[in-house]
Amino acid sequence: MNLKSSAILILLFLPLSMVAKSGSRDLVSAERKIDHIESNGRSSRPNQTPTVLTEAEVNAYIASENIKMPAGVESVRLEGEDGVITGHARVDFDRVREGVHSSNPLLSVFSGVHDVVVVAHARATEGRGQVHVDSVSIDDMEVPHFVLQLFVEKFLTPKYPDLGIDSQFKMADRIDSATVGIHELTVIQK
Repeated sequence: MNLKSSAILILLFLPLSMVAKSGSRDLVSAERKIDHIESNGRSSRPNQTPTVLTEAEVNAYIASENIKMPAGVESVRLEGEDGVITGHARVDFDRVREGVHSSNPLLSVFSGVHDVVVVAHARATEGRGQVHVDSVSIDDMEVPHFVLQLFVEKFLTPKYPDLGIDSQFKMADRIDSATVGIHELTVIQK
């Protein structure tokens, strides 16, 4: 898994409608920091000084063309607060489900275009990232856990085997830890 996909999972972990001027500055800063993390990860002795990405930088990076979102997922905005990431997105479930059909009436909530909010606990320690999805709301209505589990198993896991309600993955670029703080993400490499 590369840094960019690790960043998304860690940040499923971090707001989007950025003002162009601020977004540009935040994007340049994010790209500089991510380039540092990648080059530091190639070093035989990585600098262990923490790299801190602000929420604005993360969101500018996600909104840029540096990250390719899955088909049907748009306007992603992340917020971080003490180990918890709240992700907001506009999701076209018909595009997400494309090619996979289900006659299960419980899954009918996952059709059309909706505003989705995902709340997850996320962290990385000892080079391993962990994400646990606490809740998912569609148009301000919380999806029951068992229905969410059905959706994940039927539509997401076949396309993205490493994603689930509970995901664990090896961090890239010698990232030892990643901590979600209040509107920031702190990365330490070893």
